[in-house]
Amino acid sequence: MKPALSLGFFGFFGRSAVLRVFDADLRAVDLHPSLVPEAVKLTAMRLLIDRAHGHDPSAEESRAAAEIIAYCMIGADAFAGANGLPLTEAVEQRIEAALSHGMSLDAKLVLLTLHAKVIQPSVVDHFQLESDQEG
Repeated sequence: MKPALSLGFFGFFGRSAVLRVFDADLRAVDLHPSLVPEAVKLTAMRLLIDRAHGHDPSAEESRAAAEIIAYCMIGADAFAGANGLPLTEAVEQRIEAALSHGMSLDAKLVLLTLHAKVIQPSVVDHFQLESDQEG
């Protein structure tokens, strides 16, 4: 059984622990969680849960997903300014590897930001990304 992902209900019941951790991971890489559409966060967490065979993702997996999403959303320069060049280069290498090896989790996260139209144009240009979707 997959863990429930809850956004809360009018401020009641609260967000699920998985989403609270992911929000903290986004903050840690200098992307405020309110700038990330809830649909993107829910989809990212569902991808991680599916990868973990229905279990909550590990802290490392959540952080790694936040790094990819933040890089895609804020671009290389802002990401490097907030997180340093070594992490920026590591994320860029992960993206390059993901794009050359098909549908890995990292590739799905990049594709998620592309299809949600929250990806920086500089990232699209740098990695020569394109979508079959129009409009």
